[in-house]
Amino acid sequence: MNLIAAQAVIDGQLLSEVSIEISHGVITAIGTNKPADRRIEGVLIPGFVDIHCHGGGGHYFSDPSDAGIEKAIQAHTSHGTTSILASLVSEPIDNLLAQIKRLNPFINKSALRGIHLEGPYLAHSHCGAHDPALLRQPTIEELKKLIDASGNMIKMVTIAPELDGAIQVIEFLNGEGIIAALGHTGADAKVAHEAINAGATLITHFNNGMPKLNTGENINSVALTDQNIELELILDGHHINDADVATILKSAKNRVFAITDAMAAAGQPDGPYTIGTLGVTVKDSVARLDTNGALAGSTLTMDVAFLNLINKFGFSIPEAVAATSTRAASKAGLHDAGSISVGKKADFVELSATGQIKSFS
Repeated sequence: MNLIAAQAVIDGQLLSEVSIEISHGVITAIGTNKPADRRIEGVLIPGFVDIHCHGGGGHYFSDPSDAGIEKAIQAHTSHGTTSILASLVSEPIDNLLAQIKRLNPFINKSALRGIHLEGPYLAHSHCGAHDPALLRQPTIEELKKLIDASGNMIKMVTIAPELDGAIQVIEFLNGEGIIAALGHTGADAKVAHEAINAGATLITHFNNGMPKLNTGENINSVALTDQNIELELILDGHHINDADVATILKSAKNRVFAITDAMAAAGQPDGPYTIGTLGVTVKDSVARLDTNGALAGSTLTMDVAFLNLINKFGFSIPEAVAATSTRAASKAGLHDAGSISVGKKADFVELSATGQIKSFS
């Protein structure tokens, strides 16, 4: 098939009248100027890449049924996300092993491209919506067991660097090519620098589950200034207020990833839900723990995050593509995703002339 787009983001630039040749779902040529089998009048952009997503459509990626996992995937693919890391919350290790094994058949045979462990190696002081009774110290031996169970499809592990053994585990993860993300942590500046020097390269949902902006010399201040660390942002207007997002972007605009951190209620109505073992109530599309009112993930989808970057924070379309697709695909080692390039999957999304995101099929 030969596709012509009125505009498309190619190599970080917004180009006009772009011809794209596709064979068996893969981009085989760009700029051939062959007659069009199909024309797109909007802006063609790569499908979104969400490296931190727990579920949606009323289900989690930890769901015991294949149907539930499929519904969680569909909740996000219907909003333009074409590559997802399935995030799992803190659980007993045997439960995590079982969840990982249930996900394995979906990886690279659907939009799921790998697994992210957000826990159980987190700090009690910043456990957020994770059950504090399930948190534990990290060990290389335990992580090897989890990685083996995944068939080496664990792409990212969130870890609090102040925990005993965490720096050694970060070094191990880095050596295995797994993203060591710092999160749910109260680390001071010294420990943050040690973790980055050991190979940590990402902050899990920056400014959430950690010290806030302007609270002194700590992991937050280090992350804003250290060019070797990148930052996840939940751009739903609740996890970080717009003024703080603007402050973060002044220091780290080219180091941010938009993520959803979506829980089961993404794409669903308000009401009662759970996250792990904890009760959650969603009201006005905001998820909070029943016990203490803490935020418990989001109901965000990546199309909303993309439009927020443009409409609220002044990103150009190519800049928004970098923050919602290209940067994350590169970080997660998804070499066939994240940009419109020869050899990559023809995973596209269309930005219409009226500013709406339309899935491409």
